[in-house]
Amino acid sequence: MPPALDGGSIAEAVAAVSLVDHHCHGVMREPLDRAVFESLLCEADAPGQWHGSLFDTQVGFSVRRLCAPVLDMAPHSEPDEYLHRRAELGVDEVTRRLMRATGISEFLVDTGFLQDRVTTPEDLAVLAGARAYEVVRLESVAAEVIAECSGNTFAQTCRARLEAAAHTAIAFKSIAAYRVGLDLAPERPSDADVLIAAARWESEIATGEPIRLNDRTLIRFLIWTAVDLGLPIQFHVGYGDADTDLARGDPLLLMPLLRATADCGVPIMLLHNYPFHRHAGYLAQVFDHVFVDVGLAVQNVGRRGAASILAELLELAPFGSVLFSTDAFGLPELYYVAAMQFREALATVVEERVVQRDWSESDSRRIVRMIGSQNARRAYRLDS
Repeated sequence: MPPALDGGSIAEAVAAVSLVDHHCHGVMREPLDRAVFESLLCEADAPGQWHGSLFDTQVGFSVRRLCAPVLDMAPHSEPDEYLHRRAELGVDEVTRRLMRATGISEFLVDTGFLQDRVTTPEDLAVLAGARAYEVVRLESVAAEVIAECSGNTFAQTCRARLEAAAHTAIAFKSIAAYRVGLDLAPERPSDADVLIAAARWESEIATGEPIRLNDRTLIRFLIWTAVDLGLPIQFHVGYGDADTDLARGDPLLLMPLLRATADCGVPIMLLHNYPFHRHAGYLAQVFDHVFVDVGLAVQNVGRRGAASILAELLELAPFGSVLFSTDAFGLPELYYVAAMQFREALATVVEERVVQRDWSESDSRRIVRMIGSQNARRAYRLDS
């Protein structure tokens, strides 16, 4: 391996860098049986009749390879043995061990998904021995508001609720890709259009429809309200569970909105991006306010795949626009696997560039620090 600037290897330098996980969720604190554990491993709903055990996936194998030693077991221990040891140690001890071994110093936690089943950002911070900040999901706020007030007061109440949240939150997030797709009209909707859309949503709920925001006008209203408040805005892009229509999750569909927000001074964070990560890299190059990652994909595609997609993201994306995230939910194993495979992937990519003399050793070390934490600190103003 080529030497790092401090005399150690590049891999050692990557292993030592502190990470900022700019998008994740909480962990579950109750004991889990095998079926529930497997259902949380990847984007499949559960072990299936046809695809079988979800331990037989890239992420399942990675859990056994990487997490077992943290629990005092041999790598590649059998799933039932691993789960027995997990139960023996207890959920909190397993969580503390795995989370504190990630080398993640800050967690930016999306609190808008199954909030009642997972840890709060504050609890996560204690378990991980790190700092945690809240990311407020726009569609969840809208659902809370429409359940409490009429369509006539929806816009006013939403604005007030989001303004209050902005005092303590680190960012906002939209799951427009799940609800309506990313081909959003770039214009700010008029007050009249928002009023009509909110009244229509209220009427649908009154007929027994579930409270689920699927209206393009209201989602655009939420996004522009968030833009006005000045915090970074995260967008789910690409890879997700069966609730999303992947074809409508291509980040290139966001180009009109990215043009419209280019001069607003608000960072736009494109999350996950796989299999559209090259598209995301292009957007990060042509729009100064766009940041990108390959979170969630890293732990799901295996060691070789993680290095490949990270290298492909870095083909076009400016190095100052690339971030780290886990998008981990429920299982502390996912934070650990994501962090370790990201480090392995980053070391592989950087070492190759240095060996081929494309990058200098000093530049490689600087880029590792940027991608690992410095870019996120700057974009989210973590040090201010």
